[in-house]
Amino acid sequence: MQAIQYLKSIPRYLLTRSLGPRWPALYTGPTACIALRDVPEPRLPTPRWVKVRTRMSGICGSDLATLTAQGSPYFSPLTSCPFVLGHENVGEVVEMGPEADGCAVGDRIVIAPALSCTVRGIAEECPACRAGHFAHCENILRGDISPGIQTGYCRDTGGGWSPLFVAHPFQVHRLPEDLPDRVAVLAEPFACAVHGVLAVAPPDTATVLVLGCGTMGLLTIAALRALGHRCRILAMARHPHQREWARKLGADSLLDAGRGRYEDFCAQTGATCHPPELGKPVLLGGVEVTFDCVGSAATLDDALRFTRPRGTVGLVGMPAIPKNVDWTPLWYKGLRVQGTYAYGWETVNGQRVRTFDLALGLLRQHAAELAPLVGATFRLSEYRQALACALHTGRSGVVKTAFAWESG
Repeated sequence: MQAIQYLKSIPRYLLTRSLGPRWPALYTGPTACIALRDVPEPRLPTPRWVKVRTRMSGICGSDLATLTAQGSPYFSPLTSCPFVLGHENVGEVVEMGPEADGCAVGDRIVIAPALSCTVRGIAEECPACRAGHFAHCENILRGDISPGIQTGYCRDTGGGWSPLFVAHPFQVHRLPEDLPDRVAVLAEPFACAVHGVLAVAPPDTATVLVLGCGTMGLLTIAALRALGHRCRILAMARHPHQREWARKLGADSLLDAGRGRYEDFCAQTGATCHPPELGKPVLLGGVEVTFDCVGSAATLDDALRFTRPRGTVGLVGMPAIPKNVDWTPLWYKGLRVQGTYAYGWETVNGQRVRTFDLALGLLRQHAAELAPLVGATFRLSEYRQALACALHTGRSGVVKTAFAWESG
């Protein structure tokens, strides 16, 4: 079968990282870090696993950071290569191991991609998994499968950028018949957004800034409103289609992410702007909560400045290497910086629920408004066009790009 595989190669990585921003064709060319290759079907690692036929798989910002070599090398010792990309997966169970349970052949499913103790067949769970934070598993280098934090970054599981992958029943969430693939493919990023909102828990009296309105920023706005938060939401977006979507999903005010963003922010919040001798403006005042949904050094630096004293910065977007970030506001203003990676178990209204189950219920309630976020789907053979669409969202006007095998 054909799959898009990541190839670990220092020369490819360095060439892609250094020259790709100038010549984007290198991201999918002969010297790229990825390639469309013929690979064998993944085998069930143990009799408890199942095989899944892919119906739809999203292109995530972390995937783009991986293939463009622009992300942090932090995860490099926690993956196993070569791996097939794709962790935002909708599929259909096509084979059951003889000891697998909890689903059946023919079930249409999404997966929670974290490869935790239970998934790895480790009976004595690590402290993180015991506490319900299985995306922070400490045993991701051990167990029945090779190293990897998630499906899509482990050589034994395969990934959704191929016709078939394997999953453990603990990862599987069956889909209701009335939830189409085009909405279900948002389950993984929406679960991340829901987890981020619950981790920060902004009060209804707060003014909240969502910094960046790509997929994660827009889903964070949607999660705030779907979870019932009545806080005032400011959305800072780079592209016109993103500002339009932010308004539709519940943002109260829109800010341009360009050069005038500090003046615009101060006009909207009452903060005052004070130019230093060197560098970005210093603000007095600001918002109680900032969600950084980009994760670049520039947005992290902005987030620390935009947040008022004793406020909270929620890191939703996967951070890059934070060069040129001035950490003085964090220290001076006594800010809380809250990482919000992935999902696990949540406590909502006194009830314990898995983040994915909560996210799927909210997606079902808001399917009509969220389905159009998946603006373009491509066949796997069209991966160059698909990745160009996802990388250049300002040009394409698309929020979420996905590979599709079914009409969905």
